[in-house]
Amino acid sequence: MEDTVEHTIAAPRRNAGQLLDAAVGYAEERHWDVLPGAWLVEDASPFGTSGISGRGGPRCSCGDTACPAPGAHPSGPGWVGEASGSGPAVRRMWQRQPHASVLLPTGRTFDAIDVPEDAGCLALARMERMELPLGPVLGTPSRRMIFLVLPGAAVKVPDLLRRLGWAPSSLDLVVRGDGDWVPAPPTRLGTSGVVQWVRKPTALNRWLPDTEELISPLAYACGR
Repeated sequence: MEDTVEHTIAAPRRNAGQLLDAAVGYAEERHWDVLPGAWLVEDASPFGTSGISGRGGPRCSCGDTACPAPGAHPSGPGWVGEASGSGPAVRRMWQRQPHASVLLPTGRTFDAIDVPEDAGCLALARMERMELPLGPVLGTPSRRMIFLVLPGAAVKVPDLLRRLGWAPSSLDLVVRGDGDWVPAPPTRLGTSGVVQWVRKPTALNRWLPDTEELISPLAYACGR
């Protein structure tokens, strides 16, 4: 694999310039729609969010102390119409909110297949041995790997899994399509670290694989 996914040490907070550059790059270089999401806010309260004396940790800008995805989710219900693939429009969005997380809506230029990290590593090694076409792959600090594929995966995967002998509900394999999103580097997820590229977007993987090409090794790895 091209990069190593780090989990033991939380990465430092990304600065606004890195977020802006990454967001504009995804729009201009890959022609992906990009969405500004929630962000992490350092808690300056003397008691933090736990009520214990001492500076609190970062909290999500949404204000929900039990936020399931702190610093990495859309900021409001109208997010679908806010995403843009225009470099100038993306630049303006991050100039308005420099610390916004970088989110990539799925169901547009790509869908995403989300699996546990162990299964993802096993599947990726097998795919490389088989010389299958591969697109960019994300790694998250929550120990998940996300494979980008052509749109339509959300519709195809349940039937493909059944043909392979798997009940879709029996595998920890999540397909993200229309109306969903994935976090993109250098977005930070809570206190656990940042999203990273396991396989970076390059000129060689600009053309994404179809779901049928990857689903068998992914299902096999998840089933193990």
